[in-house]
Amino acid sequence: MRIHDISTLIHPDMIVYKNKEDKKPIITVVSDYNMGTSYESRALLDMHVGTHMDAPLHMIEGGDSIENQDLYKCVTDCKVFDLSHVEEKIEMKDIEKYNISENDFIIFKTRNSLATEFDFKFVFISTEVSEFLAEKKIKGVGIDALSVERDQPNHETHEAFLKEGIAVLEGLNLKDIIEGEYFLVALPLKIKGAEGAPSRAILIER
Repeated sequence: MRIHDISTLIHPDMIVYKNKEDKKPIITVVSDYNMGTSYESRALLDMHVGTHMDAPLHMIEGGDSIENQDLYKCVTDCKVFDLSHVEEKIEMKDIEKYNISENDFIIFKTRNSLATEFDFKFVFISTEVSEFLAEKKIKGVGIDALSVERDQPNHETHEAFLKEGIAVLEGLNLKDIIEGEYFLVALPLKIKGAEGAPSRAILIER
């Protein structure tokens, strides 16, 4: 068995969505060995920092929150598709060759995984593909961008997934991952009423 950590490292200078300063983590040491006999710290995190999972509430008024996420959609077999050649967005022509079935968890590897700073033109999932995957009744989707959509005023890509209860996993680090089938573990923090939460995500070769 081999484990691949596909999570983003959380730190104050990490890449955040659109370089917004208020999205950067604030990590404070509240006790160290100069002050006492233990080391303790405190973190102020945006729910969508780094690797994270969205709940329906993120884009759907009255939608479910993250503590009710179906864990069978977070601990599951998955398929990684390497679409590193895609320049702008993932379209139907890019996924036609793949076998996609009901209850699949699909993870898209793109050029996003090579970014060393926030790319305002990051690769995202087109509305057409998101609607197709929703109709296929997949259980989840993941991508190596901080969002499955880009510049959509009505959030069509998010809504296509979230209104069907499809798990949305964003901010993955897939630079060293080879296309294929894996076992995914990506459990979001259990935070009451939250629209999403950071997740530690791993892929297991079996």
